[in-house]
Amino acid sequence: MSAPGVQSFTQQGWDQVLTKVKRALVYLDAACAESLHWGCGSTRLLEAVGGPACHLREFEPAAVGGGAKQPKAVFVLSSLLKGRTVEILRNIICRSHFQYCVVVTAVNHAVHLTANHVSAAAAAELEGQQPVFEQLEEKLCEWMGNMNYTAEVLHIPLLLAPAAPHLALTPAFASLFPLLPQDVHLLNSARLDKRKLGSLGEVDASVLPPELLLQIRCLVSGLSSLCEHLGVREECFAVGPFSRIIAADLANYAPAKNRRKTSAGRASVVFVDRTLDLAGAVGHHGDNLVEKIISVLPQLPGHTNDVMVNMVELTSLQNEEENQNMVAPGCLAQSNDAAARALWEALLNTKHKEAVMEVRRHLVEAASRENLPIKMSMGRVTPGQLMSYIQLFKNNRKALANHCGLLQLGLATVQTLKHPQTAKWDNFLAFERLLLQSIGASTMSGVLHQLLPLIKPSDQRTSDDYSPEELLILLTYIYSVTGEPAEDKALAAAEGKVKRALAQVFCEESKLSPLLQKVTDIISRPLHLVPYPACWCLLSCWTDRCICSGREPTTSAQSRLTVRVTQHSRDACRSARLHPPSR
Repeated sequence: MSAPGVQSFTQQGWDQVLTKVKRALVYLDAACAESLHWGCGSTRLLEAVGGPACHLREFEPAAVGGGAKQPKAVFVLSSLLKGRTVEILRNIICRSHFQYCVVVTAVNHAVHLTANHVSAAAAAELEGQQPVFEQLEEKLCEWMGNMNYTAEVLHIPLLLAPAAPHLALTPAFASLFPLLPQDVHLLNSARLDKRKLGSLGEVDASVLPPELLLQIRCLVSGLSSLCEHLGVREECFAVGPFSRIIAADLANYAPAKNRRKTSAGRASVVFVDRTLDLAGAVGHHGDNLVEKIISVLPQLPGHTNDVMVNMVELTSLQNEEENQNMVAPGCLAQSNDAAARALWEALLNTKHKEAVMEVRRHLVEAASRENLPIKMSMGRVTPGQLMSYIQLFKNNRKALANHCGLLQLGLATVQTLKHPQTAKWDNFLAFERLLLQSIGASTMSGVLHQLLPLIKPSDQRTSDDYSPEELLILLTYIYSVTGEPAEDKALAAAEGKVKRALAQVFCEESKLSPLLQKVTDIISRPLHLVPYPACWCLLSCWTDRCICSGREPTTSAQSRLTVRVTQHSRDACRSARLHPPSR
C-alpha cells in the first residue's frame, strides 16, 4: 500500500464505496462525482457495479428511479442528510422498486448531531452510537414500502478530489468563501439587542448564521478525517478572519481532540483567506501551461476544476461547430493512466516552455512504442507540430486506446496554444505591469481614467479589445492591488464614469454571457453575495439602466441559478485556476 497521502485517503474512501455497489444503481451528487473523477475514475466504479448497462445517475430531483429489475441502490452524497437532500432521497426511492438501499455521506455523524441541535454534552454521551443514521435507515425501509427490506447509512470521508499527489481540491466546498466587509452590516442587522461589530476582525463563530456554521463544521469534519488517515496531530494557523474561525473550529472539534491523543506524527495546517490575495488569482504573471489551459478551455459541466477537451480531431468528423457535441469531450483528470498522470504532474510543476516540450516528448515516445511513422523535428514546439503527432494515432484503434489519456492532454495543450485568449495573455500581463507603475505614480482616479478608453460596446470592439468579463478581471486586479482607497471627489467622479461606461456596455450586449447573466441576476439579492470589489460598480447603475431601457437584467433560464460567491469569483477572476506549488 502507498504511503498515506491525499491520493491514498481518497482511494481508501472509494474502495469502501466500491464494496457496496455490486449490481446496484449508483446515484452521485456533483461533488462526489468530481472526487471520483480525480480519485479513481468512473471506470472502476462501473467495473465494481458489473452488468452490461450503465448504472450511474446524477442525484437530483428529476433523477430516474429504479425499475422492477433494479432492486438495489447506492446513494453517494457529499452533504448532510437533512432538509432538501432527504426530500430528494425520499422522492427517488418512493418512485422506485428498491429493496436494498445504501446511503453514503461524506459528513461525519457528529456533524449530523450538531445539525439536529444535539448539545455537546449529549453528543459526548452518544459516543459510539449513531442515532441519526439509524433513524434514517428506518425511514428508508418505510419509503421502500417494507420494513423487512435492507437499509444502510454510513459515513465515508469523500472530501477530496486529488489533482496530484500534493494537490487536492474540495469540490463540496466550492461555495465556501471568506466573509466580506459588507457582511459585517448584515451580521449586525441580526444582533438587534447586542453589541454591534465594528469590523471583520471582531467576527467569531458565535455571530455566524447556523447554515454557515454547519458548512464550516462539515469542512472541519473532513479535514479531521484526513489528519486521522495521515496519523498526525495538527497545529492550526490562520491568515484572515474567516480562516481564523475555521482553524478554531478544527482545534475545538471533539472527535479531533480525541484523535490527537493517539496520533504519532505532527503537521501544521495553514488556512488563508482567498480574498487577501485576489491579485494572485486574477493576474497573468504565472508562466504555467496548466493555468492557461484552465483559463481558456470551457469548463467541464458539473465540475469546478476540469475542462472540456475537443476530441473531434481524433475522429472522422469535420472539426465544425455543429460536430462539437457529437463526441464526448476529453478532460485533464487521468486517474487510471500512469503515463498521462506523469505528464499531468510535469505540466503542473514546470514553466510553460518546458511543459510544451514535455508534451512533445511524451507524444514522440508513445508514437515510437506503437511503431507509428513519426517525423522528428527539432527547435521550437508549435501547435501544428503537436497536432501532427496526435493525428498519427487517429486511425490506429489500439494505439488510440493505449494512449487515450496522453492524447487528451496533448489536445488540451494544442487547443490552448491556438486559442485566441492565449494570444491575449501577454496583453493582459503588459497592462497589469503598466497599472502597477501607474498606481505607484498616480492616484486611483488616474488609474481608472486609464481604464475608461478600454471599455467599449460590442459594435466597437475588435478581437484585441477587452470583453466585459475581462474588464471585470482588470477591475478586480486594480482594487486588489491597491486595497480600499480613501474616498475623495476625484475618485468618486472616476468611479461614476466607469459605472456608466460598464452599464452602457452591458445594456448594448446582444447576448449576455453566462457570467454576465449570473452577475446581473443578483441585483435583487443581498450585496454581500457580490464578490468585492470587482462587481461593486455594476449594481446601482445596472438597475437604473434596466429600468430606463425597459430591459430585463437576466434571462428566465439564468434566473433559476443559485448565486454563489465563488461562482462569480471563479468565473470572472478564474480563481479556480490550479496554481502549481512553487519550488
